[in-house]
Amino acid sequence: MTQQANKRARSRAGCLLAMMALWPALALGQTSPIGVGGNGIKVGEGRLHPTFDLETRVDSAAGYFPPPGNTVPGVVMDSLSSEALLHIRPGFVLELPGSSVSVNMTGYVDYVHYTGLLTPGSTAVSHVEGLGDLKVTFNREAPVSVEVGDHFERSDRTTSAALGAGVLSLFNEARVAVPLRPGGGALEVTPQVSWGVEFFKPLGAVAPVGCDDTRACDPLQVNDFDYSNLRASLQGRWRFLPKTALVVDTQFNYRSYFQSGTNPALLLNATAGVSGLVTPKISVTARAGWGKDFGAEYAGTLLAQLEASYLLSQTASIKIGYSRTLQPVAKFDLFRDDRGYLEGQALLGGRLTLRGTVSYDYLSFQNPESLGAEGARRDTLFRLDLGPQYQFERWLIGGVGYLLNVRTSTDEQAGGINYTRHEGYLRVTVTY
Repeated sequence: MTQQANKRARSRAGCLLAMMALWPALALGQTSPIGVGGNGIKVGEGRLHPTFDLETRVDSAAGYFPPPGNTVPGVVMDSLSSEALLHIRPGFVLELPGSSVSVNMTGYVDYVHYTGLLTPGSTAVSHVEGLGDLKVTFNREAPVSVEVGDHFERSDRTTSAALGAGVLSLFNEARVAVPLRPGGGALEVTPQVSWGVEFFKPLGAVAPVGCDDTRACDPLQVNDFDYSNLRASLQGRWRFLPKTALVVDTQFNYRSYFQSGTNPALLLNATAGVSGLVTPKISVTARAGWGKDFGAEYAGTLLAQLEASYLLSQTASIKIGYSRTLQPVAKFDLFRDDRGYLEGQALLGGRLTLRGTVSYDYLSFQNPESLGAEGARRDTLFRLDLGPQYQFERWLIGGVGYLLNVRTSTDEQAGGINYTRHEGYLRVTVTY
């Protein structure tokens, strides 16, 4: 059997297992811990809730692995292969409420084990992921309050739009915000400053067979995307009607890169619009604005968001929307994301939660070599995420679901950004 045939057979086997077993994670997402349950451990006026997740997953595009029967070190297949994975995820949720000082902290460590059941040789890329989020609020109910926070995450789901599967991301962002609520709270203005860094490394140590474009498919080159980002923002909300507000959001990002080859970004994004209830069951958000990078000679672009939510009942809702954003990225300077999305969720019987999301992103990369030319890179990304979760006890939640990711790019040489990914997963969460 040829290597291509082997690839198709493994892909079909992974997809079949995913569809038959339906082994997904719970509705609250792949990296977010389950909501607090149980009694917890009393800490002052608050509670510490230890959590433990056990998740099994079948992934049809888990990574680049050696070919079957390969005896030559440093050789991997030219396409993403399927695998069965096990996530062991202990964590905690800490809540310390207070009028003068309140603390909220969430964290977990996730050991991701590649079992080798579908693709022998994959166990070598087993690794540790994790998440930590801290928020400390001073004088929460006063006209002037202060929020200090930090978000840390290590994950194989990178936030970089230019990179695809097979990459680990290490991200950290610290932030300080000062919410101002003069005149009883009808007007709220929040200046904020944050500083974040993100580092990338490959899941594998060598380039896939047939990789000709090191920028796009050689995992040893992903550290070219490492960056530092300083953001200053000003958000405002004025409720000129009881349930309708004028909203303003202005952000300025200074993005620099640790490796040479990408221009620093001086990106200003500003939008304004309205958000509120149209009827007791329909809420709408409509914003428009402009984005401009002053660090490069690019024309500005229109920014927008149009979103509508419909309350089907007290426990069921549906949301539909469109957004356009402009963000910096290594190698290409900027990218524009035109995104459409549909979300729905329902709570049945107080225990069973059903939810589903579908989205489509059209990514336009504005690299200096091909901006305005016929060969400029364009990517599309389709996502489907659905599945139920059930609360058996206050401290025990289980769920199943299914994920589909289809990504295509005009850069056809890069397998990590041209793939169809099926994932089925099952998670059981215990919260004390």
